[in-house]
Amino acid sequence: MSGAEKKGLGAHLGGHLRENGMLMALVTIVLFFVVVVRVFEGVDFLSAQNITNLFLQNSYVIIMALGMLLVIVAGHIDLSVGSVVGFTGAVAAVLTVNLHWPVYAVVPAVLLVGMLIGAAQGYWIAYWRVPSFIVTLAGMLVFRGLTLWLLRGQNIGPFPKAFQSLSTGFIPDIFGVGKPNMTALVLVCISALAIAWLGWRARARDVEFGVTPEPVVIFAIRNLIVSVALIFVGYKLASFRGLPNVVLILTVLTVLYGFFTENMTMGRRIYALGGNEKAAKLSGIKTERLVFLTFVNMGVLAALAGMIVAARLNSATPKAGGGFELDVIAAVFIGGASMSGGVGKILGAVVGALIMGVMNNGMSIMGIGIDYQQVIKGLVLLSAVIFDVYNKNK
Repeated sequence: MSGAEKKGLGAHLGGHLRENGMLMALVTIVLFFVVVVRVFEGVDFLSAQNITNLFLQNSYVIIMALGMLLVIVAGHIDLSVGSVVGFTGAVAAVLTVNLHWPVYAVVPAVLLVGMLIGAAQGYWIAYWRVPSFIVTLAGMLVFRGLTLWLLRGQNIGPFPKAFQSLSTGFIPDIFGVGKPNMTALVLVCISALAIAWLGWRARARDVEFGVTPEPVVIFAIRNLIVSVALIFVGYKLASFRGLPNVVLILTVLTVLYGFFTENMTMGRRIYALGGNEKAAKLSGIKTERLVFLTFVNMGVLAALAGMIVAARLNSATPKAGGGFELDVIAAVFIGGASMSGGVGKILGAVVGALIMGVMNNGMSIMGIGIDYQQVIKGLVLLSAVIFDVYNKNK
């Protein structure tokens, strides 16, 4: 490698330290728990069962992190998502258990409720310029109260098997091989190839438009790490019970939102809005509509997360969703989003959510109390924000 290439490589790493650092942080944290859990607890942290539990337990964080990223990129915040999760889960329970609605009718109805909640909050934020902190704080209190009223302080359940499969179901092996589940392996391999191909296309597009692409070495190493991790996780899942339904939902949503933010005009306009709202408005972007739609989207994803949480618990509970907004917001900031808006990536939000999930899972296996877990997660979040401020000021 020549001196110029080394200099270019160093400059790229320095300019993308936060972006590349989060992926390396995730790998480091996973390796740390692999060693520590094995030494002190005698448990295989990367066992098929634990990886499956990791996705099932943290799916709601990843789903809502996708929507929260867009809200934060637009320069706002949503504190109500935890309460919306609890309320929509309660609505699903009333429709399914009490009124005996079929699942195919309950799912779109609950998503519609989430959309209306997002629209109600987004209207005041976008068109009346009421600070999102105040509106969503009010929403947090309102929907927590409505959840208690709807459930009358009691759990409602159990759900039928069809509804439970939203969270606890697994994709059947269409090849009929058994173990390992060939359907899971094929889907994971296709996903790894698709990620590499999309990355290569993005790199080629940068070259076409005169943008300096990332060095080939960084591109190759990152895609190799992602591909190996995907195939490893896929094989582990395939050797257990196959690919959980919720993992398929997460994958589809991540691909769709990644494509939306990087390849569609509306997605790019959200970044322009968060970067400089006045400039975006002067350039003809309808900023109010964008803000409104980001909150509508957040409401829909919170409703989806509410159904998944309720399906996993097999009942709607008055306390469901409590504190979820903290995990979701922390995941987005840890994943590289900026407090001032305009900065953040979908993959970063997913990585941030996985970091939170791995930490929760690893510390629980080690028997670390919830009090210490909260302290550690708070320090990790503070470190991520300090790192963001440091990068801006240097």
